[in-house]
Amino acid sequence: MKLPHLFTCLSTLLLVWTCTSCIREEVSGNSPKDNFESLWKIIDEQYCFLTYKQEEYGLDWNEIHNRYAQRITPEMGSEALFEVLSEMVNELRDGHVNLSSSLATSQYREWFDAYPRNFSDSIQSNYLGKDYTNSSGLTYQILENNIGYIYCSSFSNGIGDGNLDQTLNQLAVCDGLIIDVRNNGGGNLTTAQKLAARFTNEKVLVGYMSHKTDPGHNDFSTPEAIYLEPSNGIRWQKNVIVLTNRRSFSATNDFVNCMKQLPLVTIIGDKTGGGSGLPFSSEIPNGWSIRFSASPMFDPQMNQLEFGIDPDLKVDMSSEDIQRGKDTIIETACYLLKNSL
Repeated sequence: MKLPHLFTCLSTLLLVWTCTSCIREEVSGNSPKDNFESLWKIIDEQYCFLTYKQEEYGLDWNEIHNRYAQRITPEMGSEALFEVLSEMVNELRDGHVNLSSSLATSQYREWFDAYPRNFSDSIQSNYLGKDYTNSSGLTYQILENNIGYIYCSSFSNGIGDGNLDQTLNQLAVCDGLIIDVRNNGGGNLTTAQKLAARFTNEKVLVGYMSHKTDPGHNDFSTPEAIYLEPSNGIRWQKNVIVLTNRRSFSATNDFVNCMKQLPLVTIIGDKTGGGSGLPFSSEIPNGWSIRFSASPMFDPQMNQLEFGIDPDLKVDMSSEDIQRGKDTIIETACYLLKNSL
């Protein structure tokens, strides 16, 4: 069985942003045009993927300015302005970029809507049964083939060291372990790192991170190395398979990158949703807040992780298995774990 290398986790990050004028004049006032110019300028100077996305799909932020500026009129109301600005930020194709007002919050959904779901709560319940255990945000069960199964639906809440010790101790009798992070939209990077730290016995380089230093699109600090340190608690010593889909996003994307650097771990399922940039918030004159990707993060080979991480083995849930109440991705993981021993 092929066991990968991986992970990109982060813990404490300090971001310093500058607000000096770059191409355009400083924005003052609160007209529709003022708010448009302010939002465009914040992203132009502080968003960390403009050059990368120009290379990947031809994003031209100056062209975006010219095109959307034609839709801004002095008499337009808040709803119309919000619609135009939301469409503009969605050109970044980034689930971390959200414009929030009292009206609504914009959201770019194509990073998961355009792909198969590859997850079903009802089918998952067939594997969990009725006697599964919930512990500190983790749901776990020993499957019929003596494979341990942990489902982590979110990294938003802390996972206690004692709970992790208890969970791994309970599953120690198993022949292998599945960690399912499908539909996990992220949360706290430190929580994701804490879980990943249970699967390494040594300090591992999992990637790099840079910080924005000036308003230019390529003004970044020298990349800083990010390491995963082994936990002082119980650590898993057998084979592990991590299950992913397109809704594995943000901190979960980093967790998967982390795990991919470890020798006993294999990633299967669909490509993750990405979202590697550390989110940061700012505000335009009318009080609407803009959340966007800030410091870029990379894997150990300095590859961008913004658009997701490919699995070691691509597996989709088949319609035939779905009709039978089976999860193709879980079934494949169990087969690999049982036949790699």
